[in-house]
Amino acid sequence: MAQKDISFHGSREIPIFMFFKDARSIFKLDELGLEIARISLPAALALTADPIASLVDTAFIGQIGPVELAAVGVSIALFNQVSRIAIFPLVSVTTSFVAEEDTVAKVSSESKDGESLENGLSLDSENKTLIPHNGSDDIAYKSESLANSFEVSKVKHEKRNIPSASSALIIGGILGLIQAAFLISAAKPLLNFMGVKSDSQMLFPAQQYLILRSLGAPAVLLSLAMQGVFRGFKDTKTPLYATVAGDLTNIILDPILMFVFHLGVRGAAIAHVISQYLISLILFWRLAEQVDLLPPSPKYLQIGRFLKNGFMLLMRVIAVTFCVTLAASMAARMGSTQMAAFQVCLQVWLATSLLADGLAVAGQAILASAFAKKDYNGAIATASRVLQLGLVLGLVLALILGIGLHFGARLFTKDIDVLHLIGIGIPFVAATQPINALAFVFDGVNFGASDFAYSAYSMVTVAIFSILFLFILSSTNGYIGIWIALTLYMSMRALAGFWRIGTGTGPWNFLRA
Repeated sequence: MAQKDISFHGSREIPIFMFFKDARSIFKLDELGLEIARISLPAALALTADPIASLVDTAFIGQIGPVELAAVGVSIALFNQVSRIAIFPLVSVTTSFVAEEDTVAKVSSESKDGESLENGLSLDSENKTLIPHNGSDDIAYKSESLANSFEVSKVKHEKRNIPSASSALIIGGILGLIQAAFLISAAKPLLNFMGVKSDSQMLFPAQQYLILRSLGAPAVLLSLAMQGVFRGFKDTKTPLYATVAGDLTNIILDPILMFVFHLGVRGAAIAHVISQYLISLILFWRLAEQVDLLPPSPKYLQIGRFLKNGFMLLMRVIAVTFCVTLAASMAARMGSTQMAAFQVCLQVWLATSLLADGLAVAGQAILASAFAKKDYNGAIATASRVLQLGLVLGLVLALILGIGLHFGARLFTKDIDVLHLIGIGIPFVAATQPINALAFVFDGVNFGASDFAYSAYSMVTVAIFSILFLFILSSTNGYIGIWIALTLYMSMRALAGFWRIGTGTGPWNFLRA
């Protein structure tokens, strides 16, 4: 394969102009466009598969009774919050590191092949053998005629040696065991902290569900670590197939375990745990076929590099989670009506980010590969294309939600007061879609450049200002103030990503070379 041009022809241009590069080709199905589509579409589908399965899960639990539904809702929220703290750093770091290492390995392999060719050997693609040339272009001896001259070296399909793949599995397994032990041993006090008191009817079913669901924590962390590896290989189809297989298993087992075997909420938890281990087994089986997962030595794993960058992203996750949780708590303090309306708008607001996350995954994987090869033209083209697509996606979502949510709000509630407040929140939910999409895609772009430190520090700074805005605006403008503060929060997130590239700093300093 020919080496890509790594020179940056626009080195004397202002870095901010890269956002408008090849804007007319935004929907062009060229090599880059097809690669983005091939990665982002399965990634987006995989990300939406779990929420859909959770909705079906919730529908089955709702058939048991309102107490069980509320209890399971609290347990799921608690489990997801604890999981998110470990999952996001693990997956993001794994994707970037695997993409870098895989690219370097391929370039190294191509260089060795090139040396063989320079020494008078060429590859016979049909027989998979190296054949010599005697100085004449039209004379090449096949393997049969080489037997008397020298031993033919056959090109074998070997497993990849990717240190980050082994590291991700070890760290994911350890984090999963720690999470399981923590949630099982502290289930009751954690539920009390979430508002499920000792005298509540919800406590017993919530505790049952949380303890059983926690048994699947190692599988959850392992499967997501492996998804990070496949994303690094630019393969999002394998995680999609595994996720769909697991979620379908969950949906099938739910009514059987809950109603046929009369296990109630325990059946729902067991079905979910089985589905998670099935996903992990499928991914491990496929990964073991491609990667040598047994590390030759502890130094090979580079655990320190993982932990250092993972800690950076952990800071980021905590900052993001705190801002959104604080906004929800402020809405709850205003009353049940405000909280109900806020919850509907917030869930729609967050759910649409899954589509932008698909673009972010594509941008991260392709950019990590480009930076590993120092293919700066490829990095510029990729960043420009995914950001432009993100903006278009945000505008389309703004139009759909601006019109559709007015009619769709009645699917969530019939309460007139709640519907009125949802109507107030709709302009904020719709208008911020382009900003949200850009913010999420910028995350993927910066992760692709392994700019984890900037991503963490900028998010903490954004969170500090956002928290101040939340306190000030919620006290002066009430429910509307919360949405104004969240709009400022997402705007600052997008601006932080824009600033890094637009000023040509950090890994993007080649833009100002």
